[in-house]
Amino acid sequence: MQAARPHFSVVVPTYNRVERLRHVITALEQQAYPSDAYEVIVISDGSTDGTDAYLETLRSTMRLRWLTQANQGPAAARNAGVQTAVGEFIVFIDDDVVPEPQLLGEHARSHHEAGRDVVVLGPLLTPEGFEMAPWVRWEQEMLMKQYKALLRGDWPATARQFYTGNASLRRSHILAAGGFDEGFRRAEDVELAYRLANKGLDFVFNMQAAGMHFAERSFRAWLDAAYTYGRNDVIFARDRNQKWLLSAIRREFRARHFLIRSLVRACRGRSRLTGIANSALKLAADSATLLRASDIERGAYSGLFNLQYYNGLFNELDDVHFLFRNLENPVPAAGERG
Repeated sequence: MQAARPHFSVVVPTYNRVERLRHVITALEQQAYPSDAYEVIVISDGSTDGTDAYLETLRSTMRLRWLTQANQGPAAARNAGVQTAVGEFIVFIDDDVVPEPQLLGEHARSHHEAGRDVVVLGPLLTPEGFEMAPWVRWEQEMLMKQYKALLRGDWPATARQFYTGNASLRRSHILAAGGFDEGFRRAEDVELAYRLANKGLDFVFNMQAAGMHFAERSFRAWLDAAYTYGRNDVIFARDRNQKWLLSAIRREFRARHFLIRSLVRACRGRSRLTGIANSALKLAADSATLLRASDIERGAYSGLFNLQYYNGLFNELDDVHFLFRNLENPVPAAGERG
């Protein structure tokens, strides 16, 4: 590798998070990794909060470049960063993920130890003392549940854990796969990961390649995301040659708590009842938060997320009976979003 060519290109898409972006940049400057072995590319995706002015005047101790584009979503922003990058490997970091000092070094170690081309996944950890909205806290707890399962060896890392808040792979593999599909604004990372898996790439999880996830999301956006994940899983299975996925979703549903299964069964295809259930669950969650009844809070948000997710799935399938038919030749699934 030429001395002037970074080993890593760190691609950071950003949209209207200038204050958080400052912390991300500072943490990237403080990596325990040779400063001449990586570059950072920030893509401002139509930001209107002073992000561009901040980047224009920024003088960094590392090699940093930045691009600006009209708002097109994270897939388009990441594609622009990959096209501009000169590193052999791409590390994706989100603008609300503050990397720990060892993050780049641990990504490098995992690629070296694999002895073959792999996709390396790092965790998105919950920052100590950071006050999250209850629904975001639930989502982080579900992520931690996945990480513990991966560390125990309950299942290997797969494309379904490819979250571009913290992940790395060779640039050539991204280009060969055609990059991110810019038609997706949610789950565009997992959709790319399925194509990478189809090309034979394996996925490796490294708990030490850690980033702190300062996640912020409105309740409405959180619910909308759950619904979109359900729709997209059907699209991936039906239109993107992931035929195994619907069998996996069925299998996972049957392993869910009986209250979740009962809720989904009762509300399927009944929009009025679904609305009543959502209101009741949110009231229960809010009350539990005030009373610090964490188990009740967690259960209520699980109900809300799953009800939205399966409604998205039913609507895209146009089949509210899908989960309740007998399943032939089930395909085991490894991991899930929530």
